[in-house]
Amino acid sequence: MTRYGIKENQARAFNKLIRISHQKLNLVCDMVRGLPVDRAIDVLKFSKKRVSDEVLKTLLSAVANAENNKHLPVDTLFIKEIWCGKALTMKRIMAGPRGSARPILKPFSNLTIVLEAGVAPEKKQDKKTTTKQAKVK
Repeated sequence: MTRYGIKENQARAFNKLIRISHQKLNLVCDMVRGLPVDRAIDVLKFSKKRVSDEVLKTLLSAVANAENNKHLPVDTLFIKEIWCGKALTMKRIMAGPRGSARPILKPFSNLTIVLEAGVAPEKKQDKKTTTKQAKVK
């Protein structure tokens, strides 16, 4: 039986109101999508992006949920789904020329990670790289 769209071999974690735009957060999400958990942790630890610490914190929370709540083996976990979305936007005002005002928008984002136990599916290779490899051989 699934609850909230999560199967028995899946676990999830949320992180709400991360102080960064969803476009910048999505760049980090794309780096780890579909990877096994141990590889994703290494990628996030050595990433130069500021938000990678928040994504790592959420990933470790999802691993703890899988281990403690669902009793899933940690060594077989991989990132099934990871997505981010818009949250609220703080609106501030900066003084402009001739007594006018200029808006400053400070966006926030939400992050959701779904882990699954099992074998991670292989990523599809680019058509260009496979043809180049065939020509070399």
